[in-house]
Amino acid sequence: MRKVNLFWGLAIAATVLTGFTACSSDDNDEPVNNQVTDENVVEDDASALALVNGVYSHWQPLSSSFSFIIELNSNKLISFEGEESKEGPLNSRFEQEPTTWYQVKIFNHLLLGIVQANEAITTIENSLKAGKVSQAGYNAAVGKAKFLRALAYLKLVQLWGEVPLITEKGGSATQRQSIDNVLTQVVADFTEAESLLKDYDGDPRIPSKQAAQALLARTYLVWGDNPLSLQEVQAIANSQTDPAFTKNDSRLKKAVEYADKVINSKLLKLDPDYSKLFGREYESNKRGTNEHLFTIAHEGDRIDAQGNHQTHCSWTFPFQNGEYGNGYSQNHTEVADDDLYEDWLAEYPNDKRLQKTYFVEVKNPETGYVHHYQSPVYTPINGKGVDQSYEDAENLEIKKNSVDRIEIRYAEVLLIKAEALVQLGRNAEAAEPFNQLRERAGIEKVSAPTFEQIKREWDYEFTYEQFSLLNSLRWKDLISSVKKVAQYKHFSDDWIRQNSYTPDQEAFFTKVHNHLVAKYNNVKGKHYRQPIPTGLSGEDLGIDYQNPGY
Repeated sequence: MRKVNLFWGLAIAATVLTGFTACSSDDNDEPVNNQVTDENVVEDDASALALVNGVYSHWQPLSSSFSFIIELNSNKLISFEGEESKEGPLNSRFEQEPTTWYQVKIFNHLLLGIVQANEAITTIENSLKAGKVSQAGYNAAVGKAKFLRALAYLKLVQLWGEVPLITEKGGSATQRQSIDNVLTQVVADFTEAESLLKDYDGDPRIPSKQAAQALLARTYLVWGDNPLSLQEVQAIANSQTDPAFTKNDSRLKKAVEYADKVINSKLLKLDPDYSKLFGREYESNKRGTNEHLFTIAHEGDRIDAQGNHQTHCSWTFPFQNGEYGNGYSQNHTEVADDDLYEDWLAEYPNDKRLQKTYFVEVKNPETGYVHHYQSPVYTPINGKGVDQSYEDAENLEIKKNSVDRIEIRYAEVLLIKAEALVQLGRNAEAAEPFNQLRERAGIEKVSAPTFEQIKREWDYEFTYEQFSLLNSLRWKDLISSVKKVAQYKHFSDDWIRQNSYTPDQEAFFTKVHNHLVAKYNNVKGKHYRQPIPTGLSGEDLGIDYQNPGY
């Protein structure tokens, strides 16, 4: 086995110092030291919770980074983040490697957060035994730690498949576990969090019983769609053919069961105005509508671990796009082509979600000019990446990066239930939760949604909310969905004949064309997994094997 590097050495040390052995694949290892000392207890309930809150320092830097994998590895987004050799363009073109920064950053921070949660759980357990922490304090702190650990492992298994599994009771830092083993731990942690945490009280920044139930519903939907094993990915690694879709009905029934727990609590509901879901003035449930179920808090750069750069990345140079002599700068992330907006507009022109999702023109309040975001000028703008919740937001928010990231909202619970029911063949039952979303959007309701309608509804409701790749992995349509770019306006070699372009515009759309072609040519079966990356400093993590094709 390869040498264990500093990162994993620290991870192992953190586990050992809290009283348990690590680096062993034996699930029956006994604790080597459960002695309570002044060094491994916290003094009161407040300090126990503060210890767990430190785990958020590993989540905050990831809020926008998730999009650079989950949305760029799809047909919906491209990236011109600096030179073409930079991390954003590499993901946009399906050319990521073990050293690509976004893969490195997300993988390592999720695992570091898990190690920190493990240490916190053991410390707080010792504090409870020592009489320093009350049962209520223990419940709040350990419930939150297990909630965050489960969420981290769910993200890891969705993006990387088999991963090392370490809890406060031990585990191996280098030996990858089966997906079933990891998801069994995810379910156990979320279930424990469900029992320990309080009911949702209107503050989505605080994990709640209903947030745990909602994420259990998500977990069972992911697990119910039979994630590919390493051997299955190996078989298609160099192919451009998707594997067959399969499902597990018993797990899909559990997805319905947990979605119903959230629904039947009657503590959550849809905000009647979809346009009010996103933005600094709408976060933390300021409207009191109880749709945001769990969010990652952000107060901006130099205040939290890292401001949420969703706004920055989607709206980097708002009014320098080739009009009115202002140059031609390029955003870090771009809508892949006009077709994503135009096809939706043709299908449902009155869908209230469309204008929030895609900007095709914006007025600059400083100059009065209206800037356009369709060819031959530009591609549409990801509207969800622009805080529209207050006056002049499009000019100001890129400097603040202070919008909370929504991890899960009530709309997802409804759609999870609808999809699971459809996969179970209970399409008529799925109509009620499904139509709640359609009714708010102002589009037609259906009596029994089909699987294809369910898939499309995920796009209508959640485009650019970090679901695109994850859904394609579940549905086993990654390759076919990415290859839809062949129908886009700027994919064909003669795209330039469709309009007259200035030299700056031609250079921009040449990049669009090149990225679309690269997506089409490069996507393969190996992209059902991300590459196991290096450590944060480029070191070898010592994990026992790489994913196929990398």
